[in-house]
Amino acid sequence: MTAGDATPPGPPPPLAAAGEPDLDDLRLLLDTVHDRSGLDFRGYAYSSLRRRVAQAVTEAGAGSVSGLHQQLKADPRLLADLVRTLTVHTTAMFRDPGFFRVFREKIVPVLRTYPFIRIWIAGCSTGQEVYSLAILLREEGLRERVRIYATDVSEVVLDQARAGIFPLSAMQEYSRNYQLAGGQVPFPNYFTADSESVVFRRELRDSVVFGTHNLVSDASFNEFHVILCRNVMIYFRKELQERAHGLFYDSLVTYGYLGLGRSETVLFTARAAAYDPLDGRERIFRKVK
Repeated sequence: MTAGDATPPGPPPPLAAAGEPDLDDLRLLLDTVHDRSGLDFRGYAYSSLRRRVAQAVTEAGAGSVSGLHQQLKADPRLLADLVRTLTVHTTAMFRDPGFFRVFREKIVPVLRTYPFIRIWIAGCSTGQEVYSLAILLREEGLRERVRIYATDVSEVVLDQARAGIFPLSAMQEYSRNYQLAGGQVPFPNYFTADSESVVFRRELRDSVVFGTHNLVSDASFNEFHVILCRNVMIYFRKELQERAHGLFYDSLVTYGYLGLGRSETVLFTARAAAYDPLDGRERIFRKVK
């Protein structure tokens, strides 16, 4: 694909304001990222990309998007840092505690009826949601029957997720979320701490498979009873959201559950009729056909 062919579908984004990335330079940069990594960010919302590329320019001291592009072409080692900046990693353990409380009360009883459970966390970032779910399933007696597949486009953040190391300074927030989500024991039972960080217990990772997966271009890789993709698709344009919803539909068993972020929904998508809402506020849907 040439740079001239790379214009994303849909209406063109507004012209960049002063100090913001030039649209043509941004397209050329994203073409190079795609060519070298196979990761396609060209369907992401322009407003989010614009901010993140500007951040990457500043971090690299490149002066402009064109300058960043030249640096990337001259030094391929910069690619991993750029991909990490382009992807979104705002997360917390037991984020939106009500979601996990509903999961305990309404989904866990159904999961108990399966001899083996497969769960996909798409866009797992640095792993806070993975460990949250692993803790919940352990407390509900399902750890031995579950396999969690945690995927992201960035190997850098996946390495962080595999390590299970988080800042000690975040534990007060995480502990509060855990208790609001229905936590059953003191939260520190799940980690060891030093003066700056905590390491979560290895047994929480025993049922987790971490791996790269790109919602833009990769296919379904298994059949799942639950898929969580929370606060990821808000950064996608409409066409890419539809592709992701098609992928999730193809990957869910009938009567499986899809969990989204508070600002996301299956309503008004091509797959809307295939789901019933389990909990509208927490954006949990059940595939019914």
